[in-house]
Amino acid sequence: MNHLSIILPAKNEAPALATLLPRLRATHPEAEIIVVDDGSTDDTRGICASSGVQCLSSPYSMGNGAAIKRGARAATGDILVFMDGDGQHDPADVARLLDQLNRGYDMVVGARDWGSQAGVGRGIANTLYNWLATKMTGHPVLDLTSGFRAVRADKFREFLHLLPNGFSYPTTSTMAFFRSAYPVAYIPIKAAQRVGKSHIKPLRDGIRFLLIIFKIATLYSPLKLFVPASGLFFLLGCANYAWTFAHEGRLTNGSTLMWSAAVIVFLIGLVSEQITALTYRRDA
Repeated sequence: MNHLSIILPAKNEAPALATLLPRLRATHPEAEIIVVDDGSTDDTRGICASSGVQCLSSPYSMGNGAAIKRGARAATGDILVFMDGDGQHDPADVARLLDQLNRGYDMVVGARDWGSQAGVGRGIANTLYNWLATKMTGHPVLDLTSGFRAVRADKFREFLHLLPNGFSYPTTSTMAFFRSAYPVAYIPIKAAQRVGKSHIKPLRDGIRFLLIIFKIATLYSPLKLFVPASGLFFLLGCANYAWTFAHEGRLTNGSTLMWSAAVIVFLIGLVSEQITALTYRRDA
């Protein structure tokens, strides 16, 4: 078995790969390097062949997360490193990730600074995600959405069935590791300007990234999301009752509906908590 497998999801990233793959091969000649071609229409396969790198090609695009899952299944290394194929990540930082992993961690993530964010909007959104994930887990989360990470293969494959096919695989995998009490560490990195055009669409993926906020809660502890929501409905019901009683001397349907919603939301959270516990249960 190879000790290290480096997996790069790529969609029409041939110009970046032409520079990146030789650098990776030079810095890690012993590593298994796998490019997962997510339905590219450029010369990605030719670049991989000329660099002596394994290329797994899909007949059509299935998404970044799907490429990650396919690469993880095909890799033979006991340590997996995921990095973008667009040239943002420095091959020299792979050694830093591995050094931290060897200190007893199961996942090490390259955390981008503010200057490495792809625009102010993305930077603000990532800051919000990091803050929320930190509150949920009780551990510092410095970059929830970074795609540059090193993991222990056996641990990562436990959660392949949870990973989405889209761009939020980093969020899902990070929260899954925290939930399962697998230690996670962060090291600071500088991400370069990507080569070529980003595949992220601000409107479409902006809505999708908003759903990450709810995924953070449901992946880690659903009750931490549903209990405050239930409490809010209960308080609104009480406030509405106090107002209607003071002005009309009666209980209205509005208050009853909000109290009913509070109970329903709480019960949904309770059921979700049990489902989450079953999801992460490991057989002895």
